[in-house]
Amino acid sequence: MSRTASTPTAQDFVPFATAALDFHRALNLPTAPLVASRAELDALHEHLVALYELLDAHALRTGPLVPIEGDCLGAARTRIWQAADHLHAAYHSAPRPDSGAFPDGEACRVGLPEGAPDLTICHRHQIAARLVRRRSTPADLHAPFTGLIRH
Repeated sequence: MSRTASTPTAQDFVPFATAALDFHRALNLPTAPLVASRAELDALHEHLVALYELLDAHALRTGPLVPIEGDCLGAARTRIWQAADHLHAAYHSAPRPDSGAFPDGEACRVGLPEGAPDLTICHRHQIAARLVRRRSTPADLHAPFTGLIRH
């Protein structure tokens, strides 16, 4: 199938995702201190996992053609996963909206300890972690610098 001027490309959609995040921040986050809700953290985690998958696809396709760019995309992919991992931890640090209790972070490893849909973040995180383990070494994930510099 040939690409025509009316066929959408990635460049057509990514700016809309960025604008949506900016719009959300402007409308929903007051200037006063505010605790991030579990629903907000879950939505942000979902966004970062989708961004991780997009960067993963770009890194895999670009690396064989332009190794330096592929290395940079791979480093960005790793950093996005680290951010998603921190959001997952923040979710478990946030109180439950109904009781104010804090869920056990280790409990999410057994599935959905609070029942669906409350811990869909854990299910999504576990699925994404399988891909991360295929693409990264533990040293990659814990290194202070994730990029290889080629000249």
